[in-house]
Amino acid sequence: MERDNHQEGEAQGVKICDPPCESNPPADTLATSLSLLGNHMFPDPVERNNSTTVDKREPSNPILSDVTAEEKSVDAEPQSNQVTKLETEEAEISECQNNASSQTLDEGTEDAATDNDRSDSGEFVVAMLAKAKLEEQGIGVKGRSSPLLEAGIQESPAFMSHRDEDVTAESWRQHRKHVFVLSEAGKPIYSRYGSEEALSSTMGVMMALVSFVQSGDNIIRSVYSAEHTVVFLQKGPLVLVCVSNSRQTEQQLRGELLYVYYQIISMLTQASISRIFEHKKNYDLRRLLAGSEKILDGLLNLVDSDPSFLLAAVHCLPLASSLRDSLSQILLKAITPNLVFSILIANNQLLTIVQEKTVIEDARLEPADVHLLLNLIGASSAFQAGEIWTPICLPLFNPDCYFYAYISYLDPPECTVCLLLLSTDKEAFYAVAECKRKIEEAMTAQNSLSLIAKVQSYSVSQVGVSDLRHFMYKPFDVPDNYRQLTQFTSPEMEAPYSSEEEKMRLLDLYRYMHSRIHSTSRPLKLIYHVAERETLLAWVTSKFELYTCFSPLVTKACAITAITKLLRWIKKEEDRLFIRYPQKYSTTPNPSKSSRGGKSDQQDSTENGFLSLL
Repeated sequence: MERDNHQEGEAQGVKICDPPCESNPPADTLATSLSLLGNHMFPDPVERNNSTTVDKREPSNPILSDVTAEEKSVDAEPQSNQVTKLETEEAEISECQNNASSQTLDEGTEDAATDNDRSDSGEFVVAMLAKAKLEEQGIGVKGRSSPLLEAGIQESPAFMSHRDEDVTAESWRQHRKHVFVLSEAGKPIYSRYGSEEALSSTMGVMMALVSFVQSGDNIIRSVYSAEHTVVFLQKGPLVLVCVSNSRQTEQQLRGELLYVYYQIISMLTQASISRIFEHKKNYDLRRLLAGSEKILDGLLNLVDSDPSFLLAAVHCLPLASSLRDSLSQILLKAITPNLVFSILIANNQLLTIVQEKTVIEDARLEPADVHLLLNLIGASSAFQAGEIWTPICLPLFNPDCYFYAYISYLDPPECTVCLLLLSTDKEAFYAVAECKRKIEEAMTAQNSLSLIAKVQSYSVSQVGVSDLRHFMYKPFDVPDNYRQLTQFTSPEMEAPYSSEEEKMRLLDLYRYMHSRIHSTSRPLKLIYHVAERETLLAWVTSKFELYTCFSPLVTKACAITAITKLLRWIKKEEDRLFIRYPQKYSTTPNPSKSSRGGKSDQQDSTENGFLSLL
C-alpha cells in the first residue's frame, strides 16, 4: 500500500508567485508578521530563519494508507518548501448591473432618514434580519434589541460561553477550527470563539498580512505550519480567515468560508454591504448583524457535522413516491402571483419542492441557498412561534436582491414539518398566508402529517450488502431541463459510528477521500483506502459520485462487488430516495424579471430594513 506522508497542497516555506517588486518590503517584515500571527493563534512558538522559513518540522505521518489504480505508476507528489502561498491575481471589480445610480448614498440627508412604516397585524412575527441601527450617524433607535432577539431568539448559556471565552487560555487555542470575519479597515465583525473586542489585535495582525501581500500586487491565500492551516478569503470589503488543525484541505476550508460569507450576504445583500463600506470604510458591520451570531455559529456547526456541505447537495428524506407526489400536488394547488418557490421540509431534510416555471428558466435554486435557508430555520425555536415573514437574499440566485420568505411549522407543538414559501412581492404576506391555509387544509384532509411523522431515514442493513457500514451517493444523471436541486442520499450512521467523536472521524475520512477525488493537481476517479479501523472506496463517474465505508478486512475485489449490489439497490429505490422530477407551475407573466434584480425589485430591497435609512 502507498502511504501518504502529507496532505496534497501542504507546504512549508514562503513564496511569492511573481518575482518581488523593488517596492516590496523586505522579507523579514513578512516573517515578523507571520511571527505575530503565530504568537496570537498557535500554542507553540514558530521557528524562523533568515530565509523566512517559518516552520521546519515535518508533518507527522498519518495512519491512513491508500492504493489507487491511477497512482500505481505515479510517484508520491514531492513536498514543497512553502508556508505561505501567494497567488498573483488581477483585482476583480464586481459591478452589480442591477444597481441603479439613483440608489447612491446621500450624506446630506442621513440624519433625516427614518425607518419605513410597518403595519403590525398582530397575527404574525416580522423578523427583519437586515434592520439597521446606525447609531454612529445618529440614525435609528439606540439601545434597541436586535431584530432576531425581538423575534424571540434567546442566547443559550453555551452560546454566551463561546462569546465570553478567554482568548488567552490554552483551551481557546485548542479548538479544532477558528473562523474570523473582519473588514478591510481591520474592524472585527465575527469570531466563532471569543468576543470580537478581545480579538481585535489578532484580527489587526491578519489584516496586516493581507495588506502587506497586496502591496506587492499579490493575494495571500494560505499559511501552513506543522499543526495548523490558515486560509484567507477576501470578498469585496470583507476578509474571512479560517485557522484549522483538522486534516481538511485549503480548498475545503475556503469553501466553508464562502458559506459564512453567503450567510452574511443572505441577511444584508452584497450590494448593500458594498454601498455601506464605500460610504464609510471603517464602519462597524456588527451593528447590522447584531443578534445573528447564533445563525453563523449554527452554520459552522452544520458545516462540521453535515456532509451536505461537503457534497454541495441537498439531503432528501426517503419518502414513498406516491406520498411525495401528493404533497407536490398540494403545493401546486396553493399558489399566488409572484410566488417563486414552495418548499416542504421535515427534520432538516427536503420533502418536496415546486418551482415557478418562468423563474427557473433563468436560474435554478442552488444547494448552497437551500443550506442557508435550512440553517436559518433551524437557528432558533423562535421560528416555531407562529408565521414568519422576513426578507432573505439567496446569494447564488441573486446576491443583490431580496426574496420574502414565509416560514411556518405545520405540526405544532412537535414542529418537525416546516413550510417555506418564497415570494418576490414584499406586500404579499396575506396572499402567501392564504396559500399556507390551503396547504394545511389539504394535508389535514389527506392525513399527510401523520404519514410524514412515520417516515424515518433508512438503515444500511436495509441495503443487504454485507460488511457495508455507511455510504454517500450523489447522482448526476438528471435531465437538465428539470433544473432540479443536486441531491444525495445516505443512511443513518450506526455502530461503530454512534458517538459524536466517531461520526466526526468518519466525516474526516470522507473529507480526505473527497479532497483526493477533487484534487486540482491530480484528480482521481477511484480510490481504495485502507484506514486503521475501516476500509473506504470512493468512485466518481459521469453519472454519480459515491463514497463507501466497509469493515477493515474487506479487499478491493470484495468492495467493488459490494458496490455493484449497492448501485442496483439505489437504482431500485431512487424514486423513494430522490426528487426525480420536481413539479413546476406558472403564476404571473415573467416574474423572473423582479426576482433576478429588475428595477422594481431593487427599489423594494432599497426600502427594506437598513437600506431605507441610508
